[in-house]
Amino acid sequence: MSDVNPNPNRPDPIMTVDGAPFWRAANEGRFVAQKCGGCGRLWHPPRPICPECRSKDRQEQPLSGRGTVISWVMPIHPPAFGFDQPPVVALVEVEEGLRFVTNVENVAPQDMRFGMKVEVAFATTRGGHKIPVFHPAKEG
Repeated sequence: MSDVNPNPNRPDPIMTVDGAPFWRAANEGRFVAQKCGGCGRLWHPPRPICPECRSKDRQEQPLSGRGTVISWVMPIHPPAFGFDQPPVVALVEVEEGLRFVTNVENVAPQDMRFGMKVEVAFATTRGGHKIPVFHPAKEG
């Protein structure tokens, strides 16, 4: 998992009570999800109770950081706030089965494809926070 800053204008994440543990982990370079202490289900985005059994016993689960692009788009108009160039916005499914709306970086738009293997990296925001983004996976 690498640390990148191709865009010093990237907006900071919005810190909520439920999302704070996710963003704290990202600031430390860790990619995590919530796990239910009652039934063991993983979920994202963060929320106060398990969507399966309604337990309030939330735990942190490290994720592999490896995933597959399910879908992607490049928003052209209106321009994406905080980006000099249109970002690649993707739906990535990680090995653990969770899906994240994120950016795929270090790839030319013409090289983007469905099914592309990607791995997590952390981009720095203008306020110095880190957020998970994905890069094409290294082969081998």
